[in-house]
Amino acid sequence: MSDKAVDKLSEKEAAAELERLAAEIARHDKLYYTKDAPELTDAEYDKLRKRNTAIEARFPTLVREDSPSTNVGAAPAEKFGKVRHAVPMLSLDNAFDAEDANAFVAKVQRFLNLDTPPIITAEPKIDGLSASLRYENGKFVQGATRGDGREGEDVTANLRTIADIPHAIKGAPAVLEVRGEVYMEKAAFAKMNAGLEAAGKQTYVNPRNSAAGALRQLDPKITASRPLRFFAHGWGELSEPLAETQYDSVQRLEKLGFPLAGIKRAKNAEELLAIYNGILAGREKLAYEIDGVVYKVDMLSLQQRLGFVSRSPRWAIAHKFAAEQQTTTLDGIDIQVGRTGALTPVGRLKPVFVGGVTVTNVTLHNADYIRGVGADGGPIRGGKDLRVGDTVVVQRAGDVIPQIVDVLLEKRTKGARKYQFPERCPVCDSHVARELEPGEEGVIARCTGGLNCPAQAVERLIHFVARRAMDIDGLGSKQIEEFYELGWVKEPADIFRLADHRDELMAREGYGEKSVTGLLASIDARREPEFGRFLFGLGIRDIGETTAGVIARRFESWAAFEEAVKRR
Repeated sequence: MSDKAVDKLSEKEAAAELERLAAEIARHDKLYYTKDAPELTDAEYDKLRKRNTAIEARFPTLVREDSPSTNVGAAPAEKFGKVRHAVPMLSLDNAFDAEDANAFVAKVQRFLNLDTPPIITAEPKIDGLSASLRYENGKFVQGATRGDGREGEDVTANLRTIADIPHAIKGAPAVLEVRGEVYMEKAAFAKMNAGLEAAGKQTYVNPRNSAAGALRQLDPKITASRPLRFFAHGWGELSEPLAETQYDSVQRLEKLGFPLAGIKRAKNAEELLAIYNGILAGREKLAYEIDGVVYKVDMLSLQQRLGFVSRSPRWAIAHKFAAEQQTTTLDGIDIQVGRTGALTPVGRLKPVFVGGVTVTNVTLHNADYIRGVGADGGPIRGGKDLRVGDTVVVQRAGDVIPQIVDVLLEKRTKGARKYQFPERCPVCDSHVARELEPGEEGVIARCTGGLNCPAQAVERLIHFVARRAMDIDGLGSKQIEEFYELGWVKEPADIFRLADHRDELMAREGYGEKSVTGLLASIDARREPEFGRFLFGLGIRDIGETTAGVIARRFESWAAFEEAVKRR
């Protein structure tokens, strides 16, 4: 990312930067909204958008057709039908501190030319997946995700499985679209993850990703098995108004049978911030995750006067919580070897409670990160390196991903040594090669052992059976590691020969006839997989899920693909 100040950019540099930002933000939108796998923290993502907005404000003639300022989210995935939103599902601008919140109130008052601030509502910002529920003549007829804000995915059958969502309502307008968040309570999420871990299956990172994954299942029975909940917070298309104010409108939604997370009203910025601080103070006691407080102008007539700017309304803003930070000790640095041979350092921390969870490990990304050098070559943590025994400041970025944001050098012991990244693989002792990028040394260190490295072999097998690849039920990381150690499964083809070990498997602790029969049946069901899933499952470097899908659509079958390769 370019760090050159916006006011220092030439017009040519600004055009190039806007092109780069449009592509980068679109990629991260897709990761967040479509893949449910964000790579950036909320703060990092917002930094990209703020830079884009600032450049466009300085160079209005350079605004692109694909500008992130005019887009929300990402295009819907192909596996569900598409739903065009009659009223766009826009995102909200963000406030990050009291100054931003005060500025919002002042801006609204100034725009409306009022002598005093308007009444503004405040409600918890649920960390979930946005959904729209359409009712016609009291019947729930269609449900959709936000998608890109204008067009979402039809997940009606899945939304019908959520107990909080009524199938029929009385006393509502003939046409009513209820907007809200699908979420998962913290305790239910922990219980579900514990069950997945016990079964040797891949666990979810956080309740939001879990809820998003559950809602976007093709089989509604799977969605029904997940503990999903729903909170309403607004509406889309209406055949007649619900009330004259935001507060009274959502209260009416509650009377119609839709749960609310709570809503209060404030007469000025001071009252608004008092509500914010109260919600923040009680955050950890809530059964669900929230990541801020949403402010909305209460009078709907004033909302209409305020209108919208590109991708967000002028009459609402999300006041985000700051990431919680705590101090702890870096007890050690371990190296994990991934399926492509990448060596990833992981910091072992003295357990510390941050943002509602106990953090014991944190990814250190690569050798440069440990040295205090960022991906763009600039300093991170003020250029401070990490050493075993250091006192470090940890935060949960976006309240999800733990990271080390500072090192307290004044507490560093005199004998603390600089960390030396291994030159040999800690698993197979093969040489470690540091990749070369065009014009400069890369940051990824890889084991050169390939499939002769047990760590790479096992990780590739785990990837092969994962949900997004072959999706073999009952065969998770725990089972793969066990079968690899026994010598039964050394390559993907061995999975389809596991039936040869049926008697031996049934004799092992934790296995019975029913579980073994079920496992072998799951394997048999995947003997003729979709080409795209199979190709992705092979774990070929640079062949991700999207690329595998493109290849599969082009060649349709493995045989056609193989023939094309032979002809080259």
